Amino acid sequence: MKRARLPTIALLLLSFAAAAQSGWKDGKDDPLSDSDAAKSKDVFSATLIITSDQNWLDKWNTPPETIPHFTESREVAEGGELAILAFLANPKVDASGMTDVACDFVVTRPDGSKSTEELDMPCFKVKLSTDPAQVYLSAASLKYVAEPTDLRGTWNVSVTVKDRHRNVALPLRASFVVR
Repeated sequence: MKRARLPTIALLLLSFAAAAQSGWKDGKDDPLSDSDAAKSKDVFSATLIITSDQNWLDKWNTPPETIPHFTESREVAEGGELAILAFLANPKVDASGMTDVACDFVVTRPDGSKSTEELDMPCFKVKLSTDPAQVYLSAASLKYVAEPTDLRGTWNVSVTVKDRHRNVALPLRASFVVR
């Protein structure tokens, strides 16, 4: 597996409906239940998306009133690429306005061995001048390219998004199949 950190994206906002009081909401403003890939605790929320969209960054870099839609992918063929993205909402800010969110990214091969294990990566450590309840793209992400020598089968992705100011960790999980 080849891994490349994608460019840091600072303070780009997404107009997903995310409320500070109750975590993720759908387009009708109804609260969503936690899932393996999307969780909320103590008003901090995070979600994990695996997408085959090669233009995911272009989709993200849109005006705040434009809601980007990402194609979630659960399989990839040899030579195919996936982006593993973490989003968050309502990070706690300290007295100086700084956030402190870190991420653990672990990708496990079908045989149980670790392909990637990046711990305590800075995900969102910025001076926040916008509404914390907005949805933010983590500065940490992974790119997966299915190589000819990669094991075929189910690869598991675990991303733990940690709001250090709030002392909350949200373990997120997803998987994809290499064909």
